[in-house]
Amino acid sequence: MGYSALELNDKAAVVIGGTSGIGLAIACGLAEAGADVIPTSRRIEQVEKAAQGIETRGRRTLRLTSDVSNRESLQGVLDAAVEAFGKVDILVNSAGRTKRAPTIDFTEDDWNGILDTNLTGTLRACQVFGRHMIERGYGRIINIASIASFVALLEVAAYSASKAAVAALTKSLAIEWAQHGVCVNAIAPGVFPTELNRKLLDGTQRGQEFLLRTPMRRFGKVEELAGAAVFLASDAASYVTGEVLVVDGGMLASGVNQ
Repeated sequence: MGYSALELNDKAAVVIGGTSGIGLAIACGLAEAGADVIPTSRRIEQVEKAAQGIETRGRRTLRLTSDVSNRESLQGVLDAAVEAFGKVDILVNSAGRTKRAPTIDFTEDDWNGILDTNLTGTLRACQVFGRHMIERGYGRIINIASIASFVALLEVAAYSASKAAVAALTKSLAIEWAQHGVCVNAIAPGVFPTELNRKLLDGTQRGQEFLLRTPMRRFGKVEELAGAAVFLASDAASYVTGEVLVVDGGMLASGVNQ
């Protein structure tokens, strides 16, 4: 199998939460590898900007909003994508939210909101797009897990629980859908500053501890997640399913770093 197996020419991708941060970087990476990409989220102005980025890379796109809490909006994206491109080969689930607070005081509304977006939202999209992929006998689904799927991060219990569950959901869907030609994997990013978490990292003790625990001694750049996504979305990964691929600068491997 040659390098060409990593190319995504003639593939159609949907990236949910694909208009900022990690999702946008992955959407651009898929486009650079040859895919037509629909980056979608709740805000049309962000959708417009992200779509322009896809088009500047010479790929086709659509300008569609979506909300992972609304199944009908996800179905609408699928229907529009199939009408325009004939299919959806690749789904990336990157919509996410977090909130830092002591767990003893964490409200059920905040807890339920985070789980509904990060976990149940991922399930909804997997169900909507997975049915289309199963019917076609081909698909690549990439969920976004976290290092918090494996280790605890102080005072983000809801986020950590949701991301541990995303890893488990990924494996469950992988074994259910393998016989239908649908590979389901996840990427577990380490520490990548985005608008979602930047204020927790910049110049804080938390940020310094992350750097101390990361052998590369730096935060990740969101563009550094694109290669993992292109691999998992490609035919080079045709025998990879149920995997959670960690991209963390060595953090989870870290014991003593000096």
